[in-house]
Amino acid sequence: MRIELLELRRVSMPLVTPFRTSFGTSHTRETFVLRLVTTDGVEGWAECAADVEPLYSEEFLVGSELVLRDHLLPRVVALGDGLTAGRVQDVLEPVSGNPMAKHVLETAVLDAELKTAGLSFGRYLGAVRDRVPAGVSVGIMNSHAELLDHVDRYLEQGYQRIKLKIEPGWDVEPVRLVRERYGDDLLLQVDANAAYTLADARHLARLDAFDLLLMEQPLNEADIRGHATLARTVRTPICLDESIRSARDAATAIALGACEVINIKPARVGGYLEARRVHDVAHANGIAVWCGGMLETGIGRAANVALAALPGFTLPGDTSASDRYFTHDLTPPFVLDDGHLPVPTAAGIGVEVLRDALDEVTLSTDVLYPTSSAV
Repeated sequence: MRIELLELRRVSMPLVTPFRTSFGTSHTRETFVLRLVTTDGVEGWAECAADVEPLYSEEFLVGSELVLRDHLLPRVVALGDGLTAGRVQDVLEPVSGNPMAKHVLETAVLDAELKTAGLSFGRYLGAVRDRVPAGVSVGIMNSHAELLDHVDRYLEQGYQRIKLKIEPGWDVEPVRLVRERYGDDLLLQVDANAAYTLADARHLARLDAFDLLLMEQPLNEADIRGHATLARTVRTPICLDESIRSARDAATAIALGACEVINIKPARVGGYLEARRVHDVAHANGIAVWCGGMLETGIGRAANVALAALPGFTLPGDTSASDRYFTHDLTPPFVLDDGHLPVPTAAGIGVEVLRDALDEVTLSTDVLYPTSSAV
């Protein structure tokens, strides 16, 4: 398999509702989509998960595009006819960091590779289910009433689990209100996006009263030791997100007792091959995992749903339906059915990219290979 064409489309898609976390508020999903075409005419698709600003991580959208074009793509093109996702991972390994840029290129190659072989992402990765339970992430709201209205709507739609974004000043009280309103049977968890420090341990311990599934990434991503200390202070299971960028990180955090749960985001760890390794390490050590989200369109969501069907994914993920975020998706919409989403079974990511929908939200297009030209 060899690359004949690599096209990059910058897109901007309005969100159904603004999405606020401890590090900012998103009103649109701005990203770029890659379309890779092999010499056999097979297309591979992928989307970049990086944010416009370096807030979730040090990566940001324009930086991901630059490193992909100038540093990653030349190494991958040099593979010639030996192009596979596994070899992509190997040749990109010397480039330090930039997992989201690596993820989008590796995923486009893997999509084309699996379509050529007639394999779905689910079958290739090792899925054991044909549908996965869907949870939903609820952002920080302007009022408690607004929060409860959103939770009401998501539960009516059938979501299996509610995740509340929290930050200092928006934590114990909103969690208490949701738990009291919906009872102990509601699967409920919180996500701090590293908004706290170890000095907040006694305050975070107040969340123990609400029987949460987990407390996600309460401390800075570099503070694995702090998370281990916090895990001995609170009863709520600690889940790591931003701290886990590789299977090696997962093994270290587990060995230190820093987490009982891991949120696996393929883009954060550099691609689906490494995401599967993180799953395998966690599963072998009895650590629960679930699949997080980065406001993906259907292009990214399709592969995430396939990943979430692996055996170690025992908790509902953030693999929400398309209409949670977008009025019109870039693929046929993912629709909730009894609180679950189906795992695509067609080859590759398993969904069709809707060209008209993509054209409507495309801001500009560059051909990165074989020539570079702005459209």
